[in-house]
Amino acid sequence: MREALADVGIEGMTVSEVKGFGRQKGHTELYRGAEYQVDFLPKVKLEIATHADNVERVVEAITKAAQTGKIGDGKIFVYDLNQAVRIRTGEMDAEAL
Repeated sequence: MREALADVGIEGMTVSEVKGFGRQKGHTELYRGAEYQVDFLPKVKLEIATHADNVERVVEAITKAAQTGKIGDGKIFVYDLNQAVRIRTGEMDAEAL
């Protein structure tokens, strides 16, 4: 994933280990002979800020790198970014990315 994103100009990202569920819901596991329901599944969340004209290439790169064709491949959400500020330098918006 990191190489695929670097190839489309992404120089940084935030990666978080999170828990959640989608259409696949949870699943059952066996522990010490007892079956129990696991409602939240471990997932990886990527957060990337990029220029509007690069969004389509970033989405395509993530899709190609992550797609297995199986349930749980994930989703991509695209949001408008109103403002970005690099705290250290005070650079704003495109210069802060």
